[in-house]
Amino acid sequence: MGLRITTWNVNGIRNPFSYQPWRENRTFQAMFDTLEADIFVMQEAKIQRKDLNDDMVLVPGWDVYFSLPKLKKGYSGVAIYTRSSKCCPIRAEEGLTGVLTPPNSTTKFRDLPPDQQIGGYPRPGQLSGTVDEATLDSEGRCVILEFPAFVLIGVYCPATRDETRTEFRQGWLDALDVRVRNLAAMGKEVVLCGDLNIIRSDLDTAGLPERLRKEAMTMDDFFNTPPRRFFNQLLFNGQVIGERDEGREEPVLWDICREFHPTRKGMYTCWETKKNARPGNFGSRIDYVLCTSGIKDWFVDSNIQEGLLGSDHCPVYATLADTVKKDGTEIFLVDIMNPEGMFKNGQRLREWTQKDLLPTSAKLIPEFDRRRSIRDMFFKKAPPPSSSGISTSKPDPQKDAAPEGAEDSIPESADSQTLSLSTPQPSQASTISSALTATSPQNTVSSKRQADSSASLSRPQKKTKPTLSKENSKSGPGLAQRSLKGFFKPKAPDPDPHKGETDAKEDPSLSATSAVPSGSDTPQSQSDSRVPPADADMEDWPDDTPKTSSSSGDKVFDPIASKESWSKLLGKRKVPKCEHGDDCQSFTTKKAGVNCGRSFFVCPRPLGPTGDKEIGTEFKCRTFIWSSDWNGK
Repeated sequence: MGLRITTWNVNGIRNPFSYQPWRENRTFQAMFDTLEADIFVMQEAKIQRKDLNDDMVLVPGWDVYFSLPKLKKGYSGVAIYTRSSKCCPIRAEEGLTGVLTPPNSTTKFRDLPPDQQIGGYPRPGQLSGTVDEATLDSEGRCVILEFPAFVLIGVYCPATRDETRTEFRQGWLDALDVRVRNLAAMGKEVVLCGDLNIIRSDLDTAGLPERLRKEAMTMDDFFNTPPRRFFNQLLFNGQVIGERDEGREEPVLWDICREFHPTRKGMYTCWETKKNARPGNFGSRIDYVLCTSGIKDWFVDSNIQEGLLGSDHCPVYATLADTVKKDGTEIFLVDIMNPEGMFKNGQRLREWTQKDLLPTSAKLIPEFDRRRSIRDMFFKKAPPPSSSGISTSKPDPQKDAAPEGAEDSIPESADSQTLSLSTPQPSQASTISSALTATSPQNTVSSKRQADSSASLSRPQKKTKPTLSKENSKSGPGLAQRSLKGFFKPKAPDPDPHKGETDAKEDPSLSATSAVPSGSDTPQSQSDSRVPPADADMEDWPDDTPKTSSSSGDKVFDPIASKESWSKLLGKRKVPKCEHGDDCQSFTTKKAGVNCGRSFFVCPRPLGPTGDKEIGTEFKCRTFIWSSDWNGK
């Protein structure tokens, strides 16, 4: 099957899961598979960003882009889900006018470099309404994705509830008309889908003659109202009353579903719930999939799915063919629905990765980004530090950007302070370099501390609670345990643990580099190679590390022993055996006293009369063990 685009006003992102067949498997992945959708355009998500959770954003095999209202919470909202195995957008934006900004950026979409813009933004003078552009895009009503094949616009058009919304609705529809026409004028193909809240002809609503008779309105007057007039001027075969408006002389889009069912009656997509109008199919068709002329022939099927419950609307889909004609050449659709180099001749060249995510992807929201699995925590090794111990990697503005509102808590001088700290002075650099050349055990610790302290200069400092110093610890300083895996590995003993300590105690002013003879012919690189990286485990040491006689008898890492250690640590605790060979029972002392609350093990056999020798009578033996004294052996 080709690529299917499905649009559905769900009237709340979780609303469908209260109905069949969605309630059986309440996941979005199962819903999309049932719909057989590859691109799912959702309207009326009715959710705030703080209420998004894993099952909405981290859908396996899918990416998602949201547009949520800025002011009125839990209202409106549009989302577009894309199946990563079929299609991957190259650009993504929120809003119609381009005045909104990407996440963690202050640059408007319309002010981005040309290669990062989708384009088609309204130019000065094209919007005649009095509502400003920022207000038009403040209600979360539009998400725009660009694929190499076409630009997909998912919308939830405002409805006329009362006269106070008339001006906003007209201004929003004008912006939609301008954006679509500007994109078409640029030579880009456009697919517009969503809930437009407009009926285009008398075939698309039930009981229209009676309604007009009650309101004393003619059919021409009804379809000449501004929203319906705008829509019919945008469509091919639209019912335009009188002369066309200036700037709208030519139609741009085709109604795909109506093209496949030109005379079908009762093809409604929305029903009024207060009147329970759905069983009698007394509704209207206000959900559409529209496209420009250049890709009209790419569609092989389109229909409504009125049998699927879950909202006062039903899903509408349109399916594109596997192979399409572009510029007279037949090509595979997947080749032009993904970034260049991902598919060729219908065959996948590389898999989709996290690097293909766009800045507006919901997966990059801080709450969902940089997730780590438990397996990575045990087996993934940290990258080795640079030779100077200071990180030289440039920060990623998309990965390391602070969440919204975090910039208010950063002092104005923070950038300058970070910049000055991230570049060490010559005296600091020489100290760090000399510390890293030391090869004695004592200097190894010093070099590690120097590397850790200098590396911390390149990242912002966090306020932490004061902690007690550990300098007086009896164990003394040593290499820190960097992973739980290292806990089970035998550590290489110090060749001479007391070497260098006497001199250091007698003269504390001795430099860390005093252990290296000044006239040594050993190159700098060779002496550095014997010092383990600051963040390396014992298994990460180079294989050519010289072994002393004291370490020649050390045991190598045994995976079986490691597994046994895990079993002892995490396995079920064994209970002791009594003198009869039975498993003891555990009890807790409840009598008041010093032992109250302590648990103990005793023989499980029942109590019997002391001295009774009758056959079949069992007695407890004298086994008694405090649980705190039991070592599991």
